[in-house]
Amino acid sequence: MGWGTARVLRDRNAGLYLGGVIVSGFGDSAMSLAAGIWVRTLTGSNALAALVGFCMWLPAFAGPAIGTLADRVRRRTLLVAVNLTLAVVMTAPLAVRSAGRIWLLFAVLTVVGVGAVLIDAAETALMAAALPAELRGDFNGLVRTAIESMKLVAPLAGAGLFAAFGGPVVALVDAVTFVLAAVAFRLLRVRESAPGPRGSWVAETVEGVCHLWRHPTLRALPLAGGAALVLSGLSSTATYALLDVGLHRPPAVAGVLTSVQGAGSVIGGLSAGALMRRSSERAFAAAGLALFAAGVLARVVPYLPVVLGGSLLIGLGLPCPLIAALTAVQREVPGALLGRVAAGANTLMYAPTGLALLLGTAMVAVLDYRVQIAVSGTLALAVAVALVATGRTARRARAASSATAKDVKAVSGGV
Repeated sequence: MGWGTARVLRDRNAGLYLGGVIVSGFGDSAMSLAAGIWVRTLTGSNALAALVGFCMWLPAFAGPAIGTLADRVRRRTLLVAVNLTLAVVMTAPLAVRSAGRIWLLFAVLTVVGVGAVLIDAAETALMAAALPAELRGDFNGLVRTAIESMKLVAPLAGAGLFAAFGGPVVALVDAVTFVLAAVAFRLLRVRESAPGPRGSWVAETVEGVCHLWRHPTLRALPLAGGAALVLSGLSSTATYALLDVGLHRPPAVAGVLTSVQGAGSVIGGLSAGALMRRSSERAFAAAGLALFAAGVLARVVPYLPVVLGGSLLIGLGLPCPLIAALTAVQREVPGALLGRVAAGANTLMYAPTGLALLLGTAMVAVLDYRVQIAVSGTLALAVAVALVATGRTARRARAASSATAKDVKAVSGGV
């Protein structure tokens, strides 16, 4: 553990925030799996069970519009209010006792998806003000570590709670985690500047989108993160075909691969801050994409130790462009725009993943799994190369612009 990570863990605000992330992440991950089992149990429909994830994912497409609210009010107050609201909303599934009321569960999960987008935007902006700039990479790495850790633990807990007590108890647990997260955010000590003058909601949303898209660094890193997640989705849908056809292993081995990948993500998150201090966010993202590409390509080899090593590399590399993008957004974006720009960056990174899973599912039905994996790994490597190449081009352009400005100044001085 580096000195930056240790400093983050000693920081009161960072500790409270990480506690809120861990608690709420546990509740959301447990509920997302339990909700699918709940719907499947009541309706017998696999399609409706799959719709659970769709409801929580769909609001990501409206990220910039939703995130604009995080720039119009004080963010700590917003985080407390949203978490308490979601706690109340999460009590509604207690009324879901039959297939006829499944619509209520879908409605609740959609509201939770909207709340998640808003919470992510407000958290990104609030913690940029709460932590020194040199610790943001370490902090974002720790947050990613916490999120990935909960993804490993919470779904099993959610399935166990559902099996033992039923869906309503899992919903209550999720509601309690929202309350605990609200308490953690209420205890943060952050000096926030008052929100600036308000324009129209549409104009402010467009302003955030334009700021993100016109900034070469801010545009490139979320796009690279989104590409990584899309390619991860495409390759992961071939996992069961890999186990069946390539390795001749039972489907349960997928859990081992997921655990190894999760361990890699934990290591990558803990080392992110130290590595970004030694390089740029773009170089860190490109290196992560290269590791991810190598891990995906390793899965073409029909040998379990190699596949396990590939899973570790995937876990090490995949979080890198996501952490780099978030850290760059916090550094480059003015505080007044940070909520909506962060939400826009999250939309670029996370919104396409659902479509990738659908495409990957279709591909695995018609293609050899090795083709699907090889294409995903090759494209990831191409994105890494493109990220490095465009970074060099941008540096040369900045250097030329700086030299021109100096020449103009010298000529003006001489005249």
